[in-house]
Amino acid sequence: MPSDAKALGRRVASHRARRGLSQKELGAKISRSESWVSQVERGARRIDRMSVLETLAEALEVPIGELAPEENVVAAATQKPQAASSLSLALSSSDALHAVLSEKAPVDIDALGARAEQAWDFAHGSEYENLSELLGTLIPELEYAARKTTGADRQRACIAKAKAYHAAAGVLSKMDELAAALVAVDRSIAAAEEADDPLLMAAGAFRLAIVFQNARRQDLALRTASTAVNALARLVEAGEPEAVALRGALYLQLAVASARTNQADEAYGYLERAREAASFLGVDRNDYNTEFGPTNVMLHEVNVAVELGDAGRALRVAAKADTSRMSPERQGRLLIDVARAHAQRRQAEELTAALRRAFEVAPEQVRTHRVVRELLDDALSSDYGNTPELRELSHEIGARA
Repeated sequence: MPSDAKALGRRVASHRARRGLSQKELGAKISRSESWVSQVERGARRIDRMSVLETLAEALEVPIGELAPEENVVAAATQKPQAASSLSLALSSSDALHAVLSEKAPVDIDALGARAEQAWDFAHGSEYENLSELLGTLIPELEYAARKTTGADRQRACIAKAKAYHAAAGVLSKMDELAAALVAVDRSIAAAEEADDPLLMAAGAFRLAIVFQNARRQDLALRTASTAVNALARLVEAGEPEAVALRGALYLQLAVASARTNQADEAYGYLERAREAASFLGVDRNDYNTEFGPTNVMLHEVNVAVELGDAGRALRVAAKADTSRMSPERQGRLLIDVARAHAQRRQAEELTAALRRAFEVAPEQVRTHRVVRELLDDALSSDYGNTPELRELSHEIGARA
């Protein structure tokens, strides 16, 4: 067998032993047999799918780059989207330093605020290329404005800066640019604190929880969201609707993180708390760009059910959800989860139809989302999903050669 398969097997065995797991116990965590684990550890079975490597790394609680550093293994990941590179470069510039050392010039706070709102239009619209182009010029201007203005203008500049970084973090996280996403979230929370806006800080915690989820650090996601939920208690008790919406959105993140760690009771308990918050508000809202409300609770119930392997519940809830007023991003994410539910039922035709609708609604999200790549990879490698229709769609999306 190739030396990299044997080297990977030795690392799997080492990390398994470090965690005190038997081969049978590790196999159960990743839905594989004891024999499968034994073959991998002996180098007799080669792992050539990134989705399987990622699942194995998560079960062993080790970064995938440490578990499988070989170039030909890690190269199974798809090429980085241009928007991801552009946004990461925008965050890597020394804009704050340049702002401090620059001469003072006029600042149009109203225009900057409007462009920060436009950034969220692009993020919710799954227009990632447009977002990266906008933030490439907006972020330096916001860094400048936050340092060259005073009083109310400076507060407004900091609010706009926090919103812009929120949008960057949300999209970077979806594209697996997690290091850059963490930088964006950190800057957003700092800007919100400078603006003396605690609810905007809570929105930053909401974004941070999502980044941790995508980094497969559910423990950190749970900690981030739960502490923010507790911090908002006083404002929620006072009946402040924006605080109720943010707390509800954080409950949804707690539900997802719990589902991803197979804590079904906790996941559905958090969903119920989110549903209570949505019921208090009565309508779908978009406080701090969370799109929180009754419909979003339903969409997250679909996601939680899929994460827990309950495809039937996921499809029943999805059939009742009216997403016509939701953003393309949220509509597309629901359809991806519907496709995942059909994959769990090994229904290739329905999987293909749901994924095609998602691609029509939010093409850039579908092209760049890791979940879509894993879904297609697993389906096309199976005995039920390798159909001409799914191969054609995969080629259109560009997720698999």
